[in-house]
Amino acid sequence: MIKIIEKPVLPKELKSAKVNSKLLAQAVRVYQANQRQGTQSALTRAEVSRTRKKLHKQKGTGGARHGDRKAPIFVGGGIAFAPKSRDYSLNLPQKMRQMAKAGALQQHVARGTLFVASGLIKVEKTKDVAKVIEPGSLIVTDKIRENVYLASRNIPDVNVLPVSQLNALEVLRAGKVYLMEEAVPIFGEVQKVKKTEKK
Repeated sequence: MIKIIEKPVLPKELKSAKVNSKLLAQAVRVYQANQRQGTQSALTRAEVSRTRKKLHKQKGTGGARHGDRKAPIFVGGGIAFAPKSRDYSLNLPQKMRQMAKAGALQQHVARGTLFVASGLIKVEKTKDVAKVIEPGSLIVTDKIRENVYLASRNIPDVNVLPVSQLNALEVLRAGKVYLMEEAVPIFGEVQKVKKTEKK
């Protein structure tokens, strides 16, 4: 049975988090850019395989001056300013990602839309989840939990993510956030950025 824990003990990394709107916007932009495949491609005039014979003589026809049928103006010709495959990915330091994620969750804490739920670890039926979890919510699990995903996938716009895959965009997009009880201590560990020792 799923229950909402009243007055849960949240990790200090979440309690002390500050909401930085510029950082949140940057984190969302970086995340969305990294989702782009960048595989679009089209042939330019130089790459199209067609005859290079001059269409007609330069003067005397009364028509426009043309070279060959590779020109973008012709059907089957090259594409003007053709899109090419490129890497859209951007980088955001780990510490900034963690701050943005904690800041996004802090907004839910301030609005009273962040909850800690117990009993999700053994849930099996959608009707049990639907009694507690509202449509448009985000469920944060301690790790990949197939039973939670299967039990909640038929509830409209409910997303299930493990702590390790949590990101600011999904948190901001959710109407309410439900932290799995087992995920609370793990969230604190994930938020700790390991400092590399200088040699």
